[in-house]
Amino acid sequence: MSSSAGPRAGLKPARSLAPECGFLAGPAASRAYDRIPAAAQPPSGARLAQALLRFPMPALARPALDPEAAAKFRAAGEIAREARTLGAGLIQPGARLRDVMEAVEAHIRACGARPAFPAQTSRNEIAAHYCPSPHDLTEYRAGDVVKIDVGVEVDGYIADTAQTVHLGTGGVGDKLVAASKAALEAAIAVAGPGVLVRELSAAIERTIDAHGFRPVYNLTGHGLDRWKVHTAPQVPPTPDPHDATVLAPGMMVAVEPFATTGKGQVYEKGRAEVFMMHRNPRKLKGLDPGAWAVIAGMQGLPFARRTFEGRVPEQLVEATIARLTRIGCLIAFPPLVDPDPAVRISQHEHTLMVTENGVEAMTA
Repeated sequence: MSSSAGPRAGLKPARSLAPECGFLAGPAASRAYDRIPAAAQPPSGARLAQALLRFPMPALARPALDPEAAAKFRAAGEIAREARTLGAGLIQPGARLRDVMEAVEAHIRACGARPAFPAQTSRNEIAAHYCPSPHDLTEYRAGDVVKIDVGVEVDGYIADTAQTVHLGTGGVGDKLVAASKAALEAAIAVAGPGVLVRELSAAIERTIDAHGFRPVYNLTGHGLDRWKVHTAPQVPPTPDPHDATVLAPGMMVAVEPFATTGKGQVYEKGRAEVFMMHRNPRKLKGLDPGAWAVIAGMQGLPFARRTFEGRVPEQLVEATIARLTRIGCLIAFPPLVDPDPAVRISQHEHTLMVTENGVEAMTA
């Protein structure tokens, strides 16, 4: 992993294969990076794209061509919308982040589905991947710009959705929330079969710019497949003129623009609470059987320390996570943060099903 964040201690460049929001990866990332204003690039001048080549995106898929699969995607989308709306309504000053995320996940399970990844809530300069730990006592505060990101799986078919709540009135917070929401709406308005992905990217960038903000350049939308939170196509927030990817019927695409008051780059910082298996271990030696059973039951989807609560003792969870990380089977995803604590970031996301006649916003 390249340490291309230059002199910023404790910060690492963002990677691909994130559980809930896409990242620039491969040749498209390098070209898209060229379009980022010089002032927004990392101080070291190192190219984030080089670090991202490590984890290429899986190939394009069209899972919703099957009617049964399409029905399950729709069911996941409906539950995800309900869970996101529930969570957004619980976000208020003094509420604990953990309590809200646990309520969201409890609703998903009560509907007969499962979280496709741990529910996450990131505030202010944290763009994504803040997942409360089992003992997290952090509370929302007045003035926070709060992201809530929810994933649902029904028999492995996934819906991914997010929105931002400003715990204040007026000012930059409201304008920022409006920018990412409008960018998502603009992208959906141009989406459809035969449309170039870069047209969605252009709509996102144009809309956020018009609101007076910048996109977060190194976070992108992504495709979805059964048991896969991330597949091609990527939907970056700035168009790649060399990308000829076209939306086709049966594709599932999560479009998720982030708007920022900052320079448009985020970095890994802090303790990871979200994990995902990169490959299965050849041997189970050194792994707690109970913890491994929980991980295996996720069928490759991301999990968190909260996933084991009430099922496996904490020390055995930590030992299993450490062992899997040490042998290169587990990827950890720390929070993604702008290095300037004064920066504010908003996000909105819907999962789209591309049909013969247009798109369905499954989580709207």
